[in-house]
Amino acid sequence: MKKYFAEFLGTAVLVLFGCGAAAFSLQQGLGQLGIAMSFGLSIVAMAYAIGHVSGCHVNPAVSLAVFLNGGLSVDDFIGYVLAQFLGGFVGTGLLKYLTGAFSGAAFSNSELGANLSNVGVVGGLVVEIILTFVFVLVILGVTSDAKYQNISGLVIGLTLCFVHILGIPLTGTSVNPARSLAPAVFNGGVFLNEVWVYIVGPLVGATVAALLWKYCLKPKAGAKTSKVDAE
Repeated sequence: MKKYFAEFLGTAVLVLFGCGAAAFSLQQGLGQLGIAMSFGLSIVAMAYAIGHVSGCHVNPAVSLAVFLNGGLSVDDFIGYVLAQFLGGFVGTGLLKYLTGAFSGAAFSNSELGANLSNVGVVGGLVVEIILTFVFVLVILGVTSDAKYQNISGLVIGLTLCFVHILGIPLTGTSVNPARSLAPAVFNGGVFLNEVWVYIVGPLVGATVAALLWKYCLKPKAGAKTSKVDAE
């Protein structure tokens, strides 16, 4: 159960701080880069806090990719995903409380960081597939070799920031169904109508990345790879 609790906690923190930055961005002038950094730094922090317990997936799309590559059993995959979605709801609930508590101080909830596509439903789906594909592929690569263990959390967090920089003006950036479902449910309306984009897109992107890694890019056991560390 420690693994599931770790995933619950990590996802709650990611949603609270990442979506919280989006919720308060207008009043605090964070801008898109500030929001992107908040999501990325949340991952960095949680990677070093819970990574040794659960691997710090905090994302059903990541867990799906790991499962497809044989890194999770069916039972653990289900447990991880349920814990992640629950963490997303708790994180959003805490954010809802905070935005309500500070509503008299020129704060607004800004839809609690809920996603909404600015490029149409089809365009949003394509964007989420691409962003998640890149994000998950980097995760699979940087966690595949023990020599990257000490920096993997930093690399993954920076990559999440990287995909947010492009994705925020297009879809708000999800790449994580657990990050998107709860804010959509809390807001309802058009956010709930479009939430399937932010569930299907990341899962498809993660699947493509997992299969590409498994059959094309994954190093063979004992194989030597060229050094690119200095590049």
